[in-house]
Amino acid sequence: MLYHFLFPLADEYTIFNLFKYLTFRTGGAVLTALVISFVIGPSMIRWLRGQQANGQPIRNDGPETHLAKRGTPTMGGLMILVALIISTFLWADINNPYIWLVLGVTTSFGLIGFVDDFLKLKTASSNGMSSRLKIVLQIIVAALVAFLISSLGPAETKESLSVPFFKDIFIELGWFFLPFSVLVIVGASNAVNLTDGLDGLAIVPVMIAAACFALITYLVGNVLFSGYLQLYHVVGSGELAVFCGSIIGAGLGFLWFNAPPAMVFMGDTGSLSLGGALGAISVITKHELVLAIIGGLFVLETVSVIVQVVSFKLTGKRIFRMAPLHHHFEKKGWAEPTVVIRFWIIAVVLALIGLSTLKLR
Repeated sequence: MLYHFLFPLADEYTIFNLFKYLTFRTGGAVLTALVISFVIGPSMIRWLRGQQANGQPIRNDGPETHLAKRGTPTMGGLMILVALIISTFLWADINNPYIWLVLGVTTSFGLIGFVDDFLKLKTASSNGMSSRLKIVLQIIVAALVAFLISSLGPAETKESLSVPFFKDIFIELGWFFLPFSVLVIVGASNAVNLTDGLDGLAIVPVMIAAACFALITYLVGNVLFSGYLQLYHVVGSGELAVFCGSIIGAGLGFLWFNAPPAMVFMGDTGSLSLGGALGAISVITKHELVLAIIGGLFVLETVSVIVQVVSFKLTGKRIFRMAPLHHHFEKKGWAEPTVVIRFWIIAVVLALIGLSTLKLR
């Protein structure tokens, strides 16, 4: 909204010309979301603690160290969503359709996660909404968004898939674009959800991925930069850099309260919404496979669960001491901060590899 109210005044007051620049508005979005998180964080945590007598249910079969976390409130993703949405509305061009699509995914998946968290608290167990219903709802939202993304994109590229490291290889998906996009959005959402198991573990890789996609959206949305780097040019996608900046600011604010020992947990409210947002942005920018590299930590966590389940069903044996992967290392005796920081390092390395695909073509 600031863009629409203040930029027209640039003819009279030169300083307002700053609102024309994506870089300035993205920086503003980061700081705004951070400040909002700091302002509403303490009161929201007190409110969540008052509404949740016993806090997030802790699995008895999990690492023993987690039992000390009983009573910690969940649904901290609400803090992220409030800061993210307000900051985006303030700094982004709200006439941009991609902003509305990504906000739609974020809020819809956040609502699904909120219901799931609420049911877990109501039943005082780790069983919330049925997995089947959760996935069905996510697929419906993702399918609608994928269809709208396809209708907005240029006809010659809207159903194509770019391959990292190769400038001339584009896969025409045709009718398969819709289910593939749904897989990316829903898969990213649940991958972040699986990673969210330790204090600060998920939010930092999410911010790293958001920072990478802030750069990617800026480049893809700029006809000169996208042409130089031989990337798909998606008109209007640059505005999503502001949204990514809001994720970074809201994530930093949340981390302040989620740092060990956590005062609040993100819950499905935050993890499902943030993962879905990253998935949708990757589909819009035609960087779905790059997301799999940048968000490789989320992929590893998801694969560990799949391998564990398949192995147990086929052989009756478990590959890992516990899945997802971060619990395996806890069971091996790694301290929680050690697991978290080492996984952050892995996330940084994978992000650098993913960004290198922009130039190595």
